[in-house]
Amino acid sequence: MAIDFDGALEPGEPEFSSGMNITPLIDVLLVLLVMLIITIPIQLHSVNMELPGGLQPPASSEPVVVRIEVTVQNQLLWNGEPLADSTQLNQRLQAAAQLPEQPEIHVRPHRNAKYDTVALVLSASQQLGLQKIGVVGLDEYAR
Repeated sequence: MAIDFDGALEPGEPEFSSGMNITPLIDVLLVLLVMLIITIPIQLHSVNMELPGGLQPPASSEPVVVRIEVTVQNQLLWNGEPLADSTQLNQRLQAAAQLPEQPEIHVRPHRNAKYDTVALVLSASQQLGLQKIGVVGLDEYAR
């Protein structure tokens, strides 16, 4: 004996559905899914690694800096000490080039110094094999 819903309704009555309304069930499941995603701890996404325990890296030492200044009178100063001529400059640059760790050469020309003197210092440094040469104090020329 089966129930026949089609014949039980009178022609003027509205039809009804015999299925269950699952829309609230889906809404509740979506809310639970969002809450689950939010509450997942972030630690679960990390990767545990065992790093090798070796020797500490050597402490980095400050580089030796040689300051060569070119004055207004085109005189050369080696770390503040005046040099007599270009041969004395070449001797000091050659001694610096033969060190096991070459010093940094910072050339600071005065604004009104001749370019020839500055070019002499740069070319002598390069010819003797010094690798760490730089012109410092260029910010005053930007004005």
